[in-house]
Amino acid sequence: TSFSYELPAGLLRPVNRVTVRIHDTPDAETPRGKQASRVYKRGGIWYQTISGPVRSIWLEPVAINRLRTRVGVVTTVEDRLVEFNFTTRIVDPGSYTVRLEVTKWGASVPITMRDFVLPLPAGEHRQRLTVELPHAHLWSPDEPALYSLIARLSNAAGTLSQIEMRFGLRKIEARGRRIYLNKQSLYIDGILYQPYTYTYEQMRTHLLAMQELGCNLVRVHIAGIDPRVYDLADEIGMLLWVEVPSPHSSTERSRKNHWSMLMRMLEVMTSHPSIVIWSLYNEDWGAEDIVTNAETRRYIAECFSYMRVNYPELLVVDNDGWHHVSTDGRLESHLLTAHVYESEPAEWAQSLDALVDGRSEDVTTRPLVVGDPFFYAGQIPLLVSEWGGFGFYVYGGPDENKDKAQQISDYKAELRRRPIAGDVYTQATSIEDENNGLINAETGALLVPAGILRSVSRSPK
Repeated sequence: TSFSYELPAGLLRPVNRVTVRIHDTPDAETPRGKQASRVYKRGGIWYQTISGPVRSIWLEPVAINRLRTRVGVVTTVEDRLVEFNFTTRIVDPGSYTVRLEVTKWGASVPITMRDFVLPLPAGEHRQRLTVELPHAHLWSPDEPALYSLIARLSNAAGTLSQIEMRFGLRKIEARGRRIYLNKQSLYIDGILYQPYTYTYEQMRTHLLAMQELGCNLVRVHIAGIDPRVYDLADEIGMLLWVEVPSPHSSTERSRKNHWSMLMRMLEVMTSHPSIVIWSLYNEDWGAEDIVTNAETRRYIAECFSYMRVNYPELLVVDNDGWHHVSTDGRLESHLLTAHVYESEPAEWAQSLDALVDGRSEDVTTRPLVVGDPFFYAGQIPLLVSEWGGFGFYVYGGPDENKDKAQQISDYKAELRRRPIAGDVYTQATSIEDENNGLINAETGALLVPAGILRSVSRSPK
């Protein structure tokens, strides 16, 4: 995640040097996703540990009274209202004006402008400001309509600070068996993606290739990623499912670290219309005692409650794959997700039937729900959020790309025959031991036919 540190004026000199030291540790309580730790060793699906700064580091002067660049966005599509969550940093308390100027992305003529007079205290202060865009187009994969915002902070002395950002208006909902985007039923044609050590240029090539495969969603798997990828997804109309990198042990300290990581991610990522789904945990990693420890389940439930109230523009998954937390017979999750790896078509069909029939046992590797009894009857969207992985020795299935393509098509057809809200194929590119990619990681070339993951009910882009 991105971070910043404000240098006290007394430390600054005519020439300044910043030194960043990285503390590399195999500590299992530190969020790290699928990188090896002292618990999980390198090999299989556990990858070589990567440490160090993965993005640019720089020094820059900032205004002493200013708007910070972190901005959250919440939209009400019914009334075309946009709420911006700003953070001000003020040394001199007093009366300030924030001017919001909105244009269509790429245009120069503002479509609306509004001034807000604020009495701002010293220190950091959060403020929500709302504008109305009555004729705005909604953002979707078919029409990724974007708008630009310029926000200026001023006082009697003039303009003090200015920030710019892009945003889109959209609404994601989970109702009954379906997911709805802008009140239209949406089937998730997804693929799992692990950014690994790829450069931005490689990730850009991969994202465009995933769109060519027919995907409308990319699940960025328990890892941070170059934030320019979020910008790219906004531009091309690719939905994103992001996840908090997991620790590898369940302790009070690991939960504090997980919460800290979640808060930092939310600060810098909630302005993107492309980000629609968010996972707190994956397959119990960092929550290994979820069955036996009520404190672990309580923490997950509290995270879900916090995000449901404060980030209504996101769908939140508590623990992706299995062991979803049930409280009073209600899931602490917007979605019921299952990881189902079956290499035999008959067993694949049987597993899907068991899922839609509401079976919790013996469908996924571990029971689907933990906590209070949960009785599935289609009251929550069901997603097969990992499947396939063909070519990887752990998951089985065909190695040859031609045979792999045929099985993918057959499995995809089985998914669409049932009341399932979406699916996510594993995975986009092969990494280290996990040889199951559909895209050449170096060139971005497809290893299977274009459109293979697009549902027939979705029109091509």
